Amino acid sequence: MEYELVRIIAEGGMGIVYEALQKGVDEFQKQVAIKIIREEFSSIKEFRENFNGEARLVADLIHTNIVQTYHLGEVDGQYYMVMEYVSGDSMEEFFVHHLETDQYVPVELAVFIVSRLCRALAYAHTKRDRRGRPLGIVHRDVNPKNILLADEGAVKLTDFGIAKARNLMYNKEGEVIAGKDEYLSPEQARMEVTDHRADLFSCGIILSELLLGYHIFEERDPEETRKNILTMDLPDFTELRDEIDPELNAILHKALARPREDRYQSAEKMLTALELHLYRDGYGPTNEKMAIYLKDLYGKKGHKAAELWAKKFGTPRKEKALAKA
Repeated sequence: MEYELVRIIAEGGMGIVYEALQKGVDEFQKQVAIKIIREEFSSIKEFRENFNGEARLVADLIHTNIVQTYHLGEVDGQYYMVMEYVSGDSMEEFFVHHLETDQYVPVELAVFIVSRLCRALAYAHTKRDRRGRPLGIVHRDVNPKNILLADEGAVKLTDFGIAKARNLMYNKEGEVIAGKDEYLSPEQARMEVTDHRADLFSCGIILSELLLGYHIFEERDPEETRKNILTMDLPDFTELRDEIDPELNAILHKALARPREDRYQSAEKMLTALELHLYRDGYGPTNEKMAIYLKDLYGKKGHKAAELWAKKFGTPRKEKALAKA
């Protein structure tokens, strides 16, 4: 299979993601994304096995709300993953665009985005292998950078790089903190063994952030952020934004419950609560309505969110939002 790299989409400490063209016979071309592990990490067994484990894990995760993986390859000792190309922005860029333009994300669209995220997690959490055995997948890194909003309105979860699953992924729970500090569950912050409910706490953080325009737990010091996740009193969200009603406030409090036993016990149960809230009047957001909103949001000049994020880099979202209030 021949690939032509077009441009860099994203760079991280261990890898680079490119937009690319997959080429075939008779001028066949398909737009794809290619994730390449950096050369210096390809030679390290631990990183190589984790990268390859991610590819094997997501190969059979075929769901409309999960970025699909097509192929794992290797050239001269450098490993790469061929994935679905999503034209659009990350949720982080979407959020920052609202912040920079002094707009709230509409409540119904914030709930819609997180409901689609729950759909992806409900599928992943209950996925079984070809012998019918539960894989026990926990994403452990549900954060706005790993949620893509396609131009067509679809919400897609990506990057299972630090996910854990039975016999597939590299895992050192109890020894290191896995995940992005601002989006950890309490059990992750305490370096405890996680289960699927950890991802639902992250969904609660993301929903509150979309609704309020700032992250309720985030501080400049990561240790203070983790402390807030563990001990900070949850606010009455109805007092922070008029459009948040008591039912949605209750959903947020249940998703953000510190004891796992008090949270939603499955992504499906959280999805049901969100959809009952969204469609209680018989109608509500769809992918098509989301696509129209995205087109109106960015206008004819195209996506500006990446540039806006660069301007904002290093400033905590809460500080920025409160400064504008």
